[in-house]
Amino acid sequence: MVRRIMSGAAAGIMISIGCAVFLACDNKYVGSVMFSVALLTICLRSLILYTGRIGFIPEKHGRDEISDLLLGLLGNVAGVAAGGFAAGVALPKLRETAAVLCEAKLTTQNFGQTLLRGMFCGILMYIAVVVYKENRNVIGILFCIPVFILSGFEHSIADVGYFACAGVASWQSFGFIWTVILGNSLGSMLLPVMFMPGSGLAGKGKNADKNA
Repeated sequence: MVRRIMSGAAAGIMISIGCAVFLACDNKYVGSVMFSVALLTICLRSLILYTGRIGFIPEKHGRDEISDLLLGLLGNVAGVAAGGFAAGVALPKLRETAAVLCEAKLTTQNFGQTLLRGMFCGILMYIAVVVYKENRNVIGILFCIPVFILSGFEHSIADVGYFACAGVASWQSFGFIWTVILGNSLGSMLLPVMFMPGSGLAGKGKNADKNA
């Protein structure tokens, strides 16, 4: 149990570094590409990231997989919150930038918009990870991460990092994060469900390795 939580925490810390470099870059295109260092490290080191694993649950959903997922999520939140808060303390300018970003998230989106943004991000996260698992190729990561960031889609673990960096903790932000988690989960599972046996698309792709 401790190992899985620590693996999740390590993944969360990497996401917080991705958040920090994105906030630090004046050019959002450069920042979105640099954010990829987080998922690259997570995949190469086989760390547990909720948004990278939830998409494989429809294919393999035993007790161990679900336990890994939930313990990993706990670690993700703890790691990214600690990393995000530390980044805001170390670099006050990042805290200011994060505060503006978080205010926009909380004031310009309704529930449906946030849910859909989370779903689109979930789809892209699944593609990024499954391409790496099936082909040991990072091309999916290098394209999917910038695409979800530049599109304005929502990644639940990254959002925790932004809120922590900004020092924002409220019931509104709490509800926002859970909405994004739901959206990420639904989006990540969409393609696997469409390709399950019995569907018209079954057998069109390779079976991914479920053990990240």
